[in-house]
Amino acid sequence: MNQRIVSLIASGTEIVCALGFEDQLVGRSHECDFPSSIERLPVCSSSKVDVVADSSGIDSQVRSIVADGLSVYDVDPRILDRLAPTTIVTQSQCEVCAVSLHDVERAVCELVGSEPRVVSLEPMCLRDVWKDIRKVASVLGNPERGDELAARLSGRLQAIHAGPQTSESRPSIACIEWIDPLMVAGNWVPDLVDCAGGTDVLGRSGEHADWIEIEQLLEADPDVIAIMPCGFDIERASREMAPLAEHPEWERLSAVRKGRVVITDGNQYFNRPGPRVVESAEILSEVLYPERTDFGHRGTGWINWKESDP
Repeated sequence: MNQRIVSLIASGTEIVCALGFEDQLVGRSHECDFPSSIERLPVCSSSKVDVVADSSGIDSQVRSIVADGLSVYDVDPRILDRLAPTTIVTQSQCEVCAVSLHDVERAVCELVGSEPRVVSLEPMCLRDVWKDIRKVASVLGNPERGDELAARLSGRLQAIHAGPQTSESRPSIACIEWIDPLMVAGNWVPDLVDCAGGTDVLGRSGEHADWIEIEQLLEADPDVIAIMPCGFDIERASREMAPLAEHPEWERLSAVRKGRVVITDGNQYFNRPGPRVVESAEILSEVLYPERTDFGHRGTGWINWKESDP
């Protein structure tokens, strides 16, 4: 089947490639960067947000744009029309995370003459990630590949889960998805924590990330704190730590006193509900059980906060 695929969400691009359809990708979003070989593809979207701003500034911009009923991203219908896709992969889970279904449908109606199929992903929890993999594979004409990939990834996660279960107690962890204001990760992240053998004390599986006050973090007082801001790599997340680290209550937290605060690459791993959820769970396993778990992610997927150089 001769297909022309455009993916407007980073996790969707990773799914398409993991299913073996990379050679049929003809366009991507401005945030799609893995595997690196796809960076040669034309970019079909852009952000309305000044990402150079600090965490608080980005949050203010997003709130203002969304309050006006607008999307934080633009999709260029002229580029889409020129690429003549037969399939467009997007999402409807979060209008802050990627080009939304509404944006794509509007672009398609405006100009795209190829009349592409629009595949919208909506992963609310880990189980939905497997469903989305199967959905993409089915739309692209090879459902068997979806079943095989989902089964392989699920098997790897189960192997991670099997190890830490022998522990006498499961370490508690708080996963921070935004620093200023403070937000904890939800959706599939609590499921990954469970796979890694931990207990997520603030996040809720299947529910969107939730704003919290630092008093709630103090009350939960987790054994480990994992920083994983949406869209930030380790270096950027480290630079954004000041509002937390300089808070007068920060040093009261057990994880801070014991040196168990870590900075992760949230952009490449935890924020992307695609094949690398397995690597995300491996990172969590290393963070929760540093003395006995090593998948090789330390230094690239995560570092100890005290090792960071903001």
